[in-house]
Amino acid sequence: MGGDTKSFSEALIHALRQDPNVIVVGEMRDLATVTTALRAAETGHLVISTLHTTDAPQTVYRIIDMYPPDQQQQVRMQLSQVLEGVLSQALLPRHRREGRVAAFEIMLATSAVRNLIREGKVSDLNNIIQLAAKDGMVTLNQSLADLVKKGLVTKRRSYDEKQYS
Repeated sequence: MGGDTKSFSEALIHALRQDPNVIVVGEMRDLATVTTALRAAETGHLVISTLHTTDAPQTVYRIIDMYPPDQQQQVRMQLSQVLEGVLSQALLPRHRREGRVAAFEIMLATSAVRNLIREGKVSDLNNIIQLAAKDGMVTLNQSLADLVKKGLVTKRRSYDEKQYS
């Protein structure tokens, strides 16, 4: 930054001119970056990015809430069309060993997920994730329970499951 470009969002716009297949955005921190990432996805680019959120519904909320209220319906429509999935992770201390183990939440953009986003019913996404294990989705609670069951983490040292209910 500085020598090559004035801003992160400007750099992203210039990257699009190079016709990449994949664009990796370290973190979507501001409205300009999110807007450019959505536009890139709309033009067929695979955009991979990070957000500091705890789960898939919060990720969707965060993206939509970056926009003023009068633009949120349009953003819900855009996001519902371009989103392919959300992968959330929490790193937990391993039980009886050094290191960490990851718990994951996986939400894939099925037609049900896309409809909920479009209709502004983001709070219902957890229900879809819970019921769609056959589609490859998993809630963070399910992942945490699996890690406890496998003995990789203890219930006492894992995340407080109440915050994910």
